[in-house]
Amino acid sequence: MSGKSLFTATVYRNSQIRPGYWRVDLDLDSSGSEAFNEVVPGQFAELRVSDISLPPAQDVPPSLRDLAQRNIILRRPFSFCDVHQGAKGIRIGILYCVLGPATVRMMSLERGDQVSLIGPLGNGYAIRKEKLYAILIAGGMGAPPVMHLGEYLKTKYPEVIPIAFLGARSMEHLPYDVHIDNEKGAYAAEYDRMDIESHIATDDGSIGFRGVITQYVEKWLIEKAISPEQVVLYACGPEMMLAATATLAFKYSIECQVSMERMMACGIGLCQSCVVTTKTEDGIGPYKLCCKDGPVFDSKDVVFE
Repeated sequence: MSGKSLFTATVYRNSQIRPGYWRVDLDLDSSGSEAFNEVVPGQFAELRVSDISLPPAQDVPPSLRDLAQRNIILRRPFSFCDVHQGAKGIRIGILYCVLGPATVRMMSLERGDQVSLIGPLGNGYAIRKEKLYAILIAGGMGAPPVMHLGEYLKTKYPEVIPIAFLGARSMEHLPYDVHIDNEKGAYAAEYDRMDIESHIATDDGSIGFRGVITQYVEKWLIEKAISPEQVVLYACGPEMMLAATATLAFKYSIECQVSMERMMACGIGLCQSCVVTTKTEDGIGPYKLCCKDGPVFDSKDVVFE
């Protein structure tokens, strides 16, 4: 997308949501704010983390203390959970799970620290304003672009009704502020603040619906008896979940857009490391790049691994 470039961002806040899950909010400089002013949910940025120091040893999860010592050469891709106008420019929010040497370092970011980023990159979700319902499906750390999409729809497309379905293996793997209400059941406060109805499923039934999130979506679609022409599915999460979402969409003839995940070393299509196999009516191919042609694809065009 035109406008992508190298920018400097300043940390506004870096806080822990729950064990292992953090959110960092970054204020962009004037040129970055201009470039990100028209960012679309599903796009991403590449952050340089190699010059971020490690947190104190006692703050590093024991399982990552050896891994955290590895040198980091490449930037890391992150989509946005929130993009809005701050006091002086655009502020972007990034959710991250502490899983390796890069995200361990991000734990040490403090207010006022400088971060280098390249963006906005890739192609995001295509908004279907003619649809009545936008079903937002997030599995695990597929949360950020789906959350951004919810806010984007509420702000810019009030005629579309977004409804969020949020899944994970168990309650401890949900990157949200989760609550239980007698009427609402289990819900995420992040969506509640946006006045978006949210539903939660866990594989083990530790909270919310017991089962995979696509089962919950199908149950809801059947109970509501909504015409497929009125619905579009937007999904991000593990590829197995995306494949199940694509199958669900095909079964009910519903349009479905999926945000794919690949190792995106450069983010601009040079390294060719993020291949997504697609298909046409004639068969397999062509191969596309997640960072440049995606990360969002029409589910019917993807060959899932």
